[in-house]
Amino acid sequence: MKKDIDFGAVEGIAVAIATSLSESGEAIWNVYLLNNNTFAVENVLIASKGYGVIDGNEVKTSVLRHMFERVEAKSFVQIEPIDPAIFHINNEYWVSYYIDGKIFDKKFVFVPDSIQEENLIDIGMLQMQGVLHS
Repeated sequence: MKKDIDFGAVEGIAVAIATSLSESGEAIWNVYLLNNNTFAVENVLIASKGYGVIDGNEVKTSVLRHMFERVEAKSFVQIEPIDPAIFHINNEYWVSYYIDGKIFDKKFVFVPDSIQEENLIDIGMLQMQGVLHS
């Protein structure tokens, strides 16, 4: 059972929603997993979903699952593209991974309207602007 598993404290792992420009000059948004640790993480499983209320109606997106065998130290992987139309609901990324056979687990939730121009910061590892959740 989950309560019997000793999950370690998640450190050095972050999720970012960042923007870049397409060749035509339009904003493209993607979600990234960043490993700021000095060691790789393995068997990374990420479940993503959106949920909330828009115009009084409950909204849920599909649950998407992503698997990465290994994310190297001081590197990142693109998880998925994201549509700005769902920035007005919660966007949740549940990340699980292993280090030396021990499991680590954390939910990263971007709350409604947190992904806005005034919240963008420079994310050095990505060399992009975005919202960083760690």
